[in-house]
Amino acid sequence: MSALLKAGALPEGQGPLYLRLQALIRGAVEAGDLKPMDALPSERDLAEGLGVSRVTVRKALTGLVGEGVVEQRQGSGTFVAGSRRKLQQGLSHLTSFTEDMATRGRRTTSDWLLRALERVTPAEAMHLALSPGDLVCRIHRLRRADGAPLAIERACVPAAILPDPGLVADSLYAAMSASGRHPVRALQRISAGNLSADEAALLGVAPGTAALSITRVSFDAEGRPVELTQSQYRGDAYDFVAELTLSGGGTP
Repeated sequence: MSALLKAGALPEGQGPLYLRLQALIRGAVEAGDLKPMDALPSERDLAEGLGVSRVTVRKALTGLVGEGVVEQRQGSGTFVAGSRRKLQQGLSHLTSFTEDMATRGRRTTSDWLLRALERVTPAEAMHLALSPGDLVCRIHRLRRADGAPLAIERACVPAAILPDPGLVADSLYAAMSASGRHPVRALQRISAGNLSADEAALLGVAPGTAALSITRVSFDAEGRPVELTQSQYRGDAYDFVAELTLSGGGTP
């Protein structure tokens, strides 16, 4: 990121300033100095660091967004887009988002959207084998990997297992393990969907963008349901992969 500002001014050349700024950013991406999902300096930092106006910076970035070189995420800034590879997650093992990203060497952070104890809804009670009026712990988060928003998670756990939402730091499963009720298996349903305007704004994409909608019910070692999580994953950033074998050992 600092490579853009190191020179302190745009390179000498012909043409409007915004085109020269576009060429500078495009060249940094093509050279690998800026990598997919890297954040660009803010408009103000670019303007001050390169000695141009914020209007020039905004015009340059708008053009690069149109080319697909960068993408702008509401409330987060401007990030390199380009040929970003999707993350792949296997479906044969039950892992948390934090655990999955840690195996890839990526740093996870969360934006808290909701942490509360509330009455269970009828649909939640059915999934979690609870009675009307029971309390559940709701944990809603925007999940990030290396700063890039990837998923919106809405988890629901019986209050008997997780009585205080403040007990959850990075990993929900780690907090559940402390109560002795760590999930050991899960049923997961994956479907295609489109992001609402609010969801799209959180994930930094356009409203209606395709997403992977996932509903997971997890069970403890005694077969009791302990977690209901509904998630929206960015369809342009995530793939779920399953390995299949032919039953019976026959030939196709």
